[in-house]
Amino acid sequence: RVAITAGGHTLVKAGLILSLVGGRDRGSGSNTANGNLHKRVDSHVLIVGDPGLGKSQLLQAVSNIVPRGVYVCGNSTTSAGLTVTLAKDGHDTVLEAGALVLSDRGCCCIDEFDKMTSQHNALLEAMEQQSISIAKAGMVCSLPARCSVIAAANPVSGHYNPRKSIAENVKLSGPLLSRFDLIFILLDRADASLDRYLSEHVLALHAEEGNDGGRVERDEAEGQLRSSTPPSDIPLEHRLQSCREVLDPRLMRKYIAHVRAAYRPVLGEDAKAVLKEFYLQLRAEDRSEETPVTTRQLESLIRLTESRAKIGQRTEATAGDALDVVEIFRYCMRDVKAVDGMVVKVSVTV
Repeated sequence: RVAITAGGHTLVKAGLILSLVGGRDRGSGSNTANGNLHKRVDSHVLIVGDPGLGKSQLLQAVSNIVPRGVYVCGNSTTSAGLTVTLAKDGHDTVLEAGALVLSDRGCCCIDEFDKMTSQHNALLEAMEQQSISIAKAGMVCSLPARCSVIAAANPVSGHYNPRKSIAENVKLSGPLLSRFDLIFILLDRADASLDRYLSEHVLALHAEEGNDGGRVERDEAEGQLRSSTPPSDIPLEHRLQSCREVLDPRLMRKYIAHVRAAYRPVLGEDAKAVLKEFYLQLRAEDRSEETPVTTRQLESLIRLTESRAKIGQRTEATAGDALDVVEIFRYCMRDVKAVDGMVVKVSVTV
């Protein structure tokens, strides 16, 4: 269970769990030894939404359940604090690691991402190459930063404007947005049933003083992700809502560490077919200039599908794994690609 105090956001929490697990690590194989390029295995997530929807609670919960997590706030973070800085130690010059380097093999959660515009350029290399290069005071080196970046941002105008693109709402550059595998948009819409559920959830949390406030939770079921091969005819969101299993954070931390190290799943032929069809349909319907669909989206789909197979303790990713990722991806694209009245609607079949 991720962020018990933050009710709802079923697929958002599922996407966060997938980002913590990561894809298949190819770094120690023969490909790297033969000189081929290193492939990123960690997924990055951006959560944008109206104030008061639990974005900070999601980030704090993620930093607590990941085996190695660092939580920082954009209001009080500098470029050196994110990457690396030089310091004097007597007559010697030493390197002091920042949040991304300290998060190596883990997760770096950045809250108030919209408040640190001057530090965004420092993230470009770390998010794609998973390393930080430095050339200062006669020191030239590269430090590993193999971590997932999970960021939360508020719209610049206070509330998200659906008539504007994601780049206009949060004032982020195209290169930085393209590095995020999943971009979730949380909107504070008036919904009678959802408002009733959230009010019952918050009241239950206060009444039970946090001991077991998740009993009224209808969609907190990350434990279901560990089940056997998921049935493709039942959507992931419905399966999560029907499961009420509550997992201890310590157990989740151990389980994530186990599946990250023990499994290196490969894509099955059925999974490849699902991802290929979904990607080609996205390319055919893409009309956005600020958030175009490129091969980075295909690599994101592959990483997340491998993550889904890891959670199920499988050595081969199935079509069901791919369909679960497509559902999460389509949930993201629903609002991110809502530009000029065009909304992506994709039907994937096996």
